[in-house]
Amino acid sequence: MGKLTKNRKLSEAKIDDNKLYNLDEACSLLKDITTTKFDASVDLAIRLGLDPKKANEMVRGVVSLPNGTGKDMKVLALVSPDKEDEAKKAGADFVGLDEYIDKIKGGWTDVDVIVTMPSVMGKLGPLGRILGPRGLMPNPKTGTVTMDIAKAVSDVKAGKIDFKVDKSGIVHAPIGKVSFSADKIVGNANELIQTLIKLKPSGAKGTYIKSIYISSTMSPSLAIDPKI
Repeated sequence: MGKLTKNRKLSEAKIDDNKLYNLDEACSLLKDITTTKFDASVDLAIRLGLDPKKANEMVRGVVSLPNGTGKDMKVLALVSPDKEDEAKKAGADFVGLDEYIDKIKGGWTDVDVIVTMPSVMGKLGPLGRILGPRGLMPNPKTGTVTMDIAKAVSDVKAGKIDFKVDKSGIVHAPIGKVSFSADKIVGNANELIQTLIKLKPSGAKGTYIKSIYISSTMSPSLAIDPKI
């Protein structure tokens, strides 16, 4: 393990490792223990009491964070020519079809979200090995495969994110920036947690939300009481 920096030691000294913080306390303390010179991202890690290997216990969805993500999301709209103006007016950063498919085949993935139309999905199949591992493959369940391209682009720009439980049963999601007020971080965290509660699979048994941790880029993590 590397040597702890002075700032890291000061940050860890402010944390009670035996305490489960409430959300308000954790978000306020997180701002205090983040010492990066850049505007660090804030992330939640929520462990769910389920087995994602079972089809009836998979959790995946989208949430519109009320206070946005704090990040300028780069959106690629893969659309037919008649939908290009709609995508551009909604704020898509890149708009087109075949030329961008060729770029992706060549390894280009410099975007955060891809939105497209049902009729285009057939062309994206061969790109699965590139887009899948990066979480960029459009999916109807996350609203990124739709005929309403303008809404899909606008939602992403406004703070809509998608999430999926990983093979360890954990949902990792960015919920803002340290520059946000504590209240805004709390609001975004609550929105994600409540969305996960609504998506609880019928097959999940026992404790559903087992643990919640919040952290910022390079900060220690804080344990939040899952009974919120």
